Amino acid sequence: MPLGVCPAVRPTWLSRLARLARALLAAALAAGVVSCGDHAPPRLTESDALVVVIRDRLTTHERDQQAERIGSRGFESDLVEQFAASIGKPLRLVIAQSDQELYEKLKSGEAHFGAGWLPLPDLDADSFVQATPYGKNRQVIVQNDASLPLAELSDLAGKTIHVVEGSKHADRLKALTGVEPPPTIIEHKSWDEFDLVEAVSDQRIEYALTDSRVMEVASNFYPTLQTTLEVGGEKPVSWLFPADGDPDLLARANAFLDESLRDGTLARLIDRYFGHIRRLDRNDVISYLEAVHSLLPDYEQEFKRGQIITGIDWRLLAALAYQESKWNPLATSPTGVRGMMMLTEDTADHLGVKNRLDASESIRAGSRYLADLRDQLPPEVKEPDRTWMALAAYNLGLGHMNGARAIAPSTGADPDQWFEMKKVLPLLSRPQYYSRLKSGRARGGEAVILVENVRMFYDILQRHAPAYVPLAPPKKGGRGGKTGRACPPGARPPHPGRRTETNLS
Repeated sequence: MPLGVCPAVRPTWLSRLARLARALLAAALAAGVVSCGDHAPPRLTESDALVVVIRDRLTTHERDQQAERIGSRGFESDLVEQFAASIGKPLRLVIAQSDQELYEKLKSGEAHFGAGWLPLPDLDADSFVQATPYGKNRQVIVQNDASLPLAELSDLAGKTIHVVEGSKHADRLKALTGVEPPPTIIEHKSWDEFDLVEAVSDQRIEYALTDSRVMEVASNFYPTLQTTLEVGGEKPVSWLFPADGDPDLLARANAFLDESLRDGTLARLIDRYFGHIRRLDRNDVISYLEAVHSLLPDYEQEFKRGQIITGIDWRLLAALAYQESKWNPLATSPTGVRGMMMLTEDTADHLGVKNRLDASESIRAGSRYLADLRDQLPPEVKEPDRTWMALAAYNLGLGHMNGARAIAPSTGADPDQWFEMKKVLPLLSRPQYYSRLKSGRARGGEAVILVENVRMFYDILQRHAPAYVPLAPPKKGGRGGKTGRACPPGARPPHPGRRTETNLS
């Protein structure tokens, strides 16, 4: 039954009281306090905020653990936030711990729509309407490469498949037909998708069902995983609206998503969160993880000192050093750059480095150099693009980076967006572009590769090493020290005692 249309209230002998009762009921319906039928959410025009129920998962949205609040870090939450801004409504996110909980919240009218890399569910699909799709989803069986690969659905007969409790993956397995005996489904209440694939990697479980996007990300952390079997066909993903939801809001969402596809908004967001995940092959990941355990502990404290000096996450500094030298303090290139952070002689002299082959000196100087490059970029360049461009300048030099930014508008690119600049930088090797610049020719494509590799190494290290939170000095008159918050990556304290915060993804 449509929102606001309830059976008429039969008038009593006091018509005035009847009119008052009808008025109170209408007001309650308009405010979303009560509803008829399936508890449809209030129309957007009757709501103080856009309410969206969202899955709390790595590929979608992550909670800001420091502030104990919901933060807008994640592909879906960023996209939803932009939509809310486009319609002039504040955003309120409601977290669902499972796909099933998300579906139930939508059907009970607790939110206007749901987000979380969602196809139409295999079960109860008639209860929902899908907005304009912005991606495609495949569900895949994940197994360790030590196991015999599964090739056909019939290979699932009698197997035990692990899934997250209440997930669309559990529904997909329950909807399977023609597999005899049917697979045993084990649903894990306290696990998320990454817990599942980690358990497969560690061979604690043999098979799990998850999304192909999750597997793309996870394969960079767990290189022993493989997928050889898809369960069900490919499905479009988008926001889900209740079947009896606000049709005007659905139309506005479709218009926003259509425009985001046309103007590059979606492409930039996808690149921000997933554009670097296919940079490394299996052997790259294996070598890196081995180095994380065998070499990194020897230099971890030096990278943390670099964080204290600059406010840049020590794990990002370590990722840069691995890309530059594979954490070899004696590394030397044919072009004359040397040391852990591969400093040129001029840069080392400028930073007062006496011995480029001394790991401590190199890390401190390289950290300062990266922070200085980032600080010299114009204020129009926001995070995380600011840090990615500083990393490119670390490879190219700031002059070449500024030269690339200068020619970007002539190519139709935005000089303040890394997504745009990584298409421009390779042009610095072409005469028709570098001939216009004082800085001359440069191998801009190499800088792009460095940045994308560092992003991936950084992502991996965040799952294998905790953030460093240095102790703040005790307050005057206080009883002792207080744990302070280190600057997140990409942020540098403008002066002691004050810290800025920036999210990198």
